[in-house]
Amino acid sequence: MDDVVFARTLHVLAVVIWIGGVSIVTTVVLPAVRRGRLGVDRFGAFQAIERRFAWQARAAVVIAALTGFYMLERLGLWERFQSARFWWMHAMVGLALLFALLLFVGEPFILDRNLRKWAAAAPDIVLKWLHRAHWVLLVLGLLTLAGAVAGSHGWSP
Repeated sequence: MDDVVFARTLHVLAVVIWIGGVSIVTTVVLPAVRRGRLGVDRFGAFQAIERRFAWQARAAVVIAALTGFYMLERLGLWERFQSARFWWMHAMVGLALLFALLLFVGEPFILDRNLRKWAAAAPDIVLKWLHRAHWVLLVLGLLTLAGAVAGSHGWSP
């Protein structure tokens, strides 16, 4: 079972980096950027910070997903997906898929190109939209994390 302990450790570390990063961007970076505290080019400041964190977030999502699936297989937990009692496992998979889609497809192929154009015309609107989107992602992440911790320790609604 040392392999499961190692997988769980990597899984938790990846989630801490991933959701912790979303928290910092949502509660610290975006408010400072929106207020112009990081320079006149507010959208450029956001992109500079986001670009550096994007690779950390991508790696964390991949590690969390791989270790999660490893533990599912190794511990034979697939049947849990047949029960609503383990809703938090569905939420973890859904959240990982949502973030993977956003980080590996949406951001590089859709958002980067379009947001630059939109930000040139209306930076306040774009930054407000990004901030709200990050709040939604943060709340989903925290609810999933809370459910996973409580559920994995026996709590059932």
